[in-house]
Amino acid sequence: MRTFIPGEHAPGDIYKLMIGMIVPRPIAFVSSVDVQGVRNLAPFSYFTGCSTNPPVVCFCAAVRTGARPHKDTLENIRATGEFVVNIVSEEFTEKMNATSAEVAPEVDEFALAGLTPLASDLVKPARVAESRIHMECRLREVVVVSELPGGGSLVLGDVLRFHIAEEVLLDSYKIDPEKLKAVGRMGGPTFVRTHDRFDMKRP
Repeated sequence: MRTFIPGEHAPGDIYKLMIGMIVPRPIAFVSSVDVQGVRNLAPFSYFTGCSTNPPVVCFCAAVRTGARPHKDTLENIRATGEFVVNIVSEEFTEKMNATSAEVAPEVDEFALAGLTPLASDLVKPARVAESRIHMECRLREVVVVSELPGGGSLVLGDVLRFHIAEEVLLDSYKIDPEKLKAVGRMGGPTFVRTHDRFDMKRP
């Protein structure tokens, strides 16, 4: 077994290790708007829920190199305090992937990827109509972990509304993974489907 000491390796190499071992990662397909109302849509695979009472979700926006180190999503959320997390299913993974391209802030990624905006109930950012689950969120806090390239800001949002397609509901509160067909991220360009599952009872 090899041991890696972070300070002795380039951040890019540590990144490769982390995205290869923290798997599979669910994808937060985050929609936001800037103060002028321009729509933004981007996928984030450092994503999870962190509280159910109240319901809170979080994702991490990485710091990039170059003239625009912060993603438009993060800047928009800081400015407006609102966003939507859309869950990615197999049918539109290629369109989701198209939104990960580096484009200017004025580019509408809904239009870029050919995805359909759907009005939200309480927040300004649109939902992705192709998604079977949406979470309308209000910003709770941004935790800046590091401003260095490869660092990140953890975005925590209170879920104000859950929108769930009827066909993925098994009953009032259980979601059918077979109908949801969610996808996740592995290392590099590799994604994963969620077909191969097994159950275990908790002791």
